[in-house]
Amino acid sequence: MPSATGTELPLTHPELRECLGCGMFQIVPALGPDQRADCARCGSGLRRTRTDSLGRGIALNAATLVLFVVLWTTMLMEVSTAGIVHDSTLASGPLELVRHGLWPLAVIVTFTTAIAPLGKYGGMLYVLVGAQARIPFPALARVFRFARTMSIWAMLEVLLLGVFVAFTKLGDLVHIEVGPAVWALGLLTVTALWADTAVDPDAVWEAIERSGQTRAPLPENRSLVFLPGMLACEACGLVAAPGHDHSDGGAHGSCLRCGAAIHPRKPDALNRTWAYVIAATILYIPANVYPVLTVIQAGSGQPATILDGVAELIDSRMYPLAILVFFASVMVPVFKLAGLAVMLLAVMLVTTTLGAHRLLRERTKLYYVVAWIGRWSMVDIFMESLLGALVQFGSVVSIAPGIGAVAFCGVVIITILAAECFDPRIMWDAAGENKHRPWRYLRTGKVSS
Repeated sequence: MPSATGTELPLTHPELRECLGCGMFQIVPALGPDQRADCARCGSGLRRTRTDSLGRGIALNAATLVLFVVLWTTMLMEVSTAGIVHDSTLASGPLELVRHGLWPLAVIVTFTTAIAPLGKYGGMLYVLVGAQARIPFPALARVFRFARTMSIWAMLEVLLLGVFVAFTKLGDLVHIEVGPAVWALGLLTVTALWADTAVDPDAVWEAIERSGQTRAPLPENRSLVFLPGMLACEACGLVAAPGHDHSDGGAHGSCLRCGAAIHPRKPDALNRTWAYVIAATILYIPANVYPVLTVIQAGSGQPATILDGVAELIDSRMYPLAILVFFASVMVPVFKLAGLAVMLLAVMLVTTTLGAHRLLRERTKLYYVVAWIGRWSMVDIFMESLLGALVQFGSVVSIAPGIGAVAFCGVVIITILAAECFDPRIMWDAAGENKHRPWRYLRTGKVSS
């Protein structure tokens, strides 16, 4: 909103925050529309404001839900060969997986393409509308926390890439007609991404706070000085002395604003992450040894592993698709496991002569890359689910997913859990960067537009 002098008035007030990338407490200054504040030490984002965040969020999340309904209720593709015609919806993939006895894979595909997106965008719409209603909707904080958790698992943009890969791979086998669901998925991916970037989560928490639905009363004038006993809530970002209500299982109490359990660092982050990394590494062996797909054409064919599939694409001169599948299915899991191992070893070996205390800022950025990139390996799972549902023409041509796909899906899910369990702040703790009391080096975050 313009002021009398024609300048933009700030949308926010200065607040004390902890950087979840390095653990440094600092002051986020007052921000105007479409500005961001980054950590002064590691560069991680502290807050990004948006113009009319709640209003745009309502419109975009509502549009996303409409497209989501179209996606799941209309035809995805129609394939035909030798006079036989098959059409499928998005539900056909999980159903075909169940028919082949691969029900764990069917559960994951359904969860990541149906349940998690519906929970995310339905929950967001509930909160955005409910926070501005004359009588606020109940349980806004819990629903918003749930919606943000579901955003980790909602993979519609990965599904779109899986549809593209399946469409390209089917070109040599059958005739394909694209249905309304494919167009809906394309539009949905755009609106969903727009909805994610249009909403300022901190503005939503502030709206929930104004509705009076905090776990405990909060002071109107927050302290900008770090005091002993203060902790940051990873769910809503509030820095305060937590309430000592242990009914939720929080060893250090719960957040006064959203009620989430609060800890100085993620509980047992090092050991839990190591456990997930080791489990994913073990599963990666059968994921590459056992077949993920079997293509039978004119009575001949054999099971194929991930690398066999890449080789077939190269033989068919589908070089861009071969690179995409190799990158998503082979390189990304290896990169993620190696990246997590590097960060874990750096914490354990920080006191040795290996110099692992260096490159802290770069390792923090590596963590965010690892946390983001792992979901894209699901493109292979979605592709196999679609191919199995679409290509069932008996002795003419048929495609069936294999047991290796279950192991590979396990690798993807476990590495996502590993990244969520890891706390990048422990790298800075181990290097001695957080050994001083936070109020001794309180700084102001960097602001940019």
